[in-house]
Amino acid sequence: MTIRAIKGYPEREILEKHPFPPPENRTPDASLFYFDLPSLIEMMKHSHTWAQGELNAMVLLKRQDKQIVLTALHEGTEIISYQSEDSVTFQIIEGRINFHTRKETVILDKDRKFTLYDNIKYSLETKEETVLLLTIITRTSNLVKI
Repeated sequence: MTIRAIKGYPEREILEKHPFPPPENRTPDASLFYFDLPSLIEMMKHSHTWAQGELNAMVLLKRQDKQIVLTALHEGTEIISYQSEDSVTFQIIEGRINFHTRKETVILDKDRKFTLYDNIKYSLETKEETVLLLTIITRTSNLVKI
């Protein structure tokens, strides 16, 4: 499976298509969030989306300045993307990805973390079933105050 992003990066599209509503007792502006990642991953891997061979993404936190997305990818998934001015961190929970930029390739295994701060074209591909946490931090200069 290959995912291409033309306007921005696919993570933004994932956030819009797969929202994960907070529990009823948690407000969006709460200061403490708890996630049972093993249970969430198990639920994702038993979903219809996953069974159809598609990536599965779950928004864990969505605020104006920060977004956290749990993403499960099948072996052989390739994402070709372009990062905006936001900071993007990939943390591998399970599996392995090859992360490619024009200048280098980094192999990220379980329990590894990788952060991008610059506008950079990148691609990533999975060599096995992989689960990662994607954290997007929006620069304050990009925020629009109303």
